[in-house]
Amino acid sequence: MSDEAESRAQNRTVAFWLLVCCGLVFAMVVLGGFTRLTGSGLSMVDWRPLMGVLPPMGEAEWQRVFELYQQSPEFQKVNSHMDVHAFKGIFWLEYLHRLLGRTIGIVFLIPFIIFFLKGYIQKREWPKYLLMFVLGGMQGLLGWYMVKSGLIDRPHVSQYRLTAHLVAAFLIYAYMFWVAMSLLFPAPGNAAKHPWYGKTVGVVVLVCVTIISGGFVAGLKAGKIYNTFPMMGDYWLPPGLVVLEPFWRNFFDNMTTVQFDHRWLAITTFVVILIYWLKARKADLPNRARPAINALLHTAVLQVALGVSTLLLAVPVVLGASHQAVAMLLFTVALYLVHALRRA
Repeated sequence: MSDEAESRAQNRTVAFWLLVCCGLVFAMVVLGGFTRLTGSGLSMVDWRPLMGVLPPMGEAEWQRVFELYQQSPEFQKVNSHMDVHAFKGIFWLEYLHRLLGRTIGIVFLIPFIIFFLKGYIQKREWPKYLLMFVLGGMQGLLGWYMVKSGLIDRPHVSQYRLTAHLVAAFLIYAYMFWVAMSLLFPAPGNAAKHPWYGKTVGVVVLVCVTIISGGFVAGLKAGKIYNTFPMMGDYWLPPGLVVLEPFWRNFFDNMTTVQFDHRWLAITTFVVILIYWLKARKADLPNRARPAINALLHTAVLQVALGVSTLLLAVPVVLGASHQAVAMLLFTVALYLVHALRRA
């Protein structure tokens, strides 16, 4: 095997590893959605990143963990009827969520060390992989910072911290995905940006803003109000959109405004994607971008259908988690398109 062929094979191996990590982060986001929607996120009231791998063993240990939970605002204000057996039902989802986070760290770190020692990752490249690992560790800290906001007075996590936790997961995912794509599809040195690159970046930005607004909807549980579509109850412009002072707080703290914004951002994003698809299918695009153009539209249609259904049915757990999962899928397709057009 020539040196060039061997280098390509090594790059494919590293890219496959990164895509596995991306798949685990994707699963982490989806499981986090289930954890939030089932009210399980505040069931573990302490954080032991190294020693908290094993779940409670035996009834005495379960009783000890349950007594810790009984001191939390969520138990005292929401779940005071709960016994230790019911507590186990909400504990396991949060435990699995944290366990998956630890698993991602191991799946990332061990292969990285192996690839580095074998020379698959050059010394000049290792800082970007170290940055991925550091960002993953900081995401764990951010997750605990989010949980702590629901353990003080109110049994609800801060919508600001929840959205920051979600955005951080997307950033880590995007970074690993981009590096993997660059290994699989290296561009020649003289390649230039495709004319459609700027338009595609605009689509990604719009998708990201819509996802961020969805984080505030989730954090405020704003999907539980105005469960009608396309109007919000009897209104196109519902009352109470700007009741908070200062004005900017309405976009982050006002349930009505947050849902209103997310609705119209989602509709705008869908219309933009539809127009993008209609024009892009006639454009001269790279071969690997063409299937993604259709995938972008199909995923957007699915996301709109899930979003409307989730709203009309007042956010059932499966639909709500699916809506979050497809948002990440839509983001992935759009990011893939940007990469395909960056050096065409």
